[in-house]
Amino acid sequence: MIELIFLDIDGCLTDGKIIYTQDSKEIKEFDVKDGAAIEAWLKLGKKIVIITGRTSPCVSQRASDLKIDLVYQGIKDKLSCAKNILESLNLNFSQSAAIGDYLNDSKLLENVGLSFKPKDGHKKLKVDIKLSKKGGRGAVSSMIEYIVKKNGMQKEWDKLWL
Repeated sequence: MIELIFLDIDGCLTDGKIIYTQDSKEIKEFDVKDGAAIEAWLKLGKKIVIITGRTSPCVSQRASDLKIDLVYQGIKDKLSCAKNILESLNLNFSQSAAIGDYLNDSKLLENVGLSFKPKDGHKKLKVDIKLSKKGGRGAVSSMIEYIVKKNGMQKEWDKLWL
């Protein structure tokens, strides 16, 4: 059973675009459906971990809004970071899933129990499930809904919404 999901940000929770304002502030766009699914997953007592290669105040703000307390930014070796997190939570890779969109996510995706990429993820990225939604356009909510069904938690999930 999947207990924890590792999320990449740029290209998965966002469409991958990085916009700078005239005064050099960064802007990212997040899909509300992804946020709702993340909040519901957490309400089910499961974990979400953000591991991203960049560092951005936008990511910290979105994580805070969604009550994600495990946020790791500026990470170059996502696999080592994930291994340390799993050890600290007494979980193993088979109990985790991950979504990534580019080659720097490969090692992590190859080690988790269930791996995903958005529809527009890199073609050479090998995963268990290629989603029908693009990054930043519902890919994360689609992934979570898939895991909920696979975990046999559909009734609990539905009670959160209905």
